[in-house]
Amino acid sequence: MEKPAPGTAAAAPTADAKQAPQRLAVVTGGNRGVGLEVCRQLADQGVTVILTARDDKRGKDAVESIRRESNLSNIVFHQLDVQDDTSVASLAQYIENSYGKLDILVNNAAVIGVAADEEGLKALNIDTETWISGRAASLLKDVFQNTYDVTMNCLDTNYYGYKRVTEALLPLLKLSTSGARIVNASSLASELKRMPNEKLRNDLSNIEIWDEARIEALLNTFMEDVKEGRLEEAGWPTMLPAYSMSKMVINLYTRILARRHPDMRVNCVRPGFVKTDINWNLGILTPEQGARGPVMLALLPQDGPTGCYFDQTEMVNVW
Repeated sequence: MEKPAPGTAAAAPTADAKQAPQRLAVVTGGNRGVGLEVCRQLADQGVTVILTARDDKRGKDAVESIRRESNLSNIVFHQLDVQDDTSVASLAQYIENSYGKLDILVNNAAVIGVAADEEGLKALNIDTETWISGRAASLLKDVFQNTYDVTMNCLDTNYYGYKRVTEALLPLLKLSTSGARIVNASSLASELKRMPNEKLRNDLSNIEIWDEARIEALLNTFMEDVKEGRLEEAGWPTMLPAYSMSKMVINLYTRILARRHPDMRVNCVRPGFVKTDINWNLGILTPEQGARGPVMLALLPQDGPTGCYFDQTEMVNVW
């Protein structure tokens, strides 16, 4: 598909006139970092983009920045709190009323899942290789707190939030005229080699035994161990445990969806170690670089891969 000439992209729809662009995308957590760049790059490819964010002002400001800096008008804002059923339902209703279908869903909104002493973290001056390899876990014990509430918020955002949004928008994705695409943001922390518990590591690699009910049971057990302070004893990941678990089950959920909806292309992707607020700006890649993988998967051809994990733009086996 050719890119629209500057200033000629589709305008935002009116509430009483249903419009059906060739491709329509929703990006969660689109107001900053990788999410913002995914919105920009999709819009630049001629996709009509609904940028969503929890904060109304930040979301609107993000849309205006793209319109102003990139001269793209095929992007609109809609408020979305992935933890709020009413907010999710409002987005689904808006899309149904305004467009009648959805083609692309990029689940990007996420939190890191620890309470951090940021000054203490910066003082450690951990190098990139130590950080991304997971060897930094022992160094971070004094600057990270894995509290029950922070852990629950992480799971509710990074897994249940993705699931909440996906289930609400699936009926609209099924109406796609170009073939639906679902892209779930994952992480290096999701790799099963980082799971110390050997039995659980083997179970997580066997997609045939998993469904949403079993994932929820697993997360309930994890939360109980967080509450009782026995994460290490039970063999859970020690490097960002809540974040790691949320991304491990997102990989599972991606594979479940791909198996259940073979007509869609459903994949998960690690954007890379991007310098963003979620990692206290410790990353080494730019948001522009981090967006390339999600955008590639959002624009896959109909015969493209599904149920797979990508490290940036390369397919890899993490299970």
